[in-house]
Amino acid sequence: MECIHCKNEMVKGCNVNVEGVMYGIKISKKRKGLFNKVSAKPKAAVCSNCGYVAFYIDDYSQFRE
Repeated sequence: MECIHCKNEMVKGCNVNVEGVMYGIKISKKRKGLFNKVSAKPKAAVCSNCGYVAFYIDDYSQFRE
């Protein structure tokens, strides 16, 4: 993953946690149908050059409609 600010290679696979809470955050979306909710835990990528942080999800295809 390339930093959008300085074009440096970003460090992927960093964990995301809310300070003081052990369970972190979750991204979810409600869909139509029997199994109508999809969710995923985001990961973070950090640029070691400028400090920019980007969140991403490994299995993002399940969020398509």
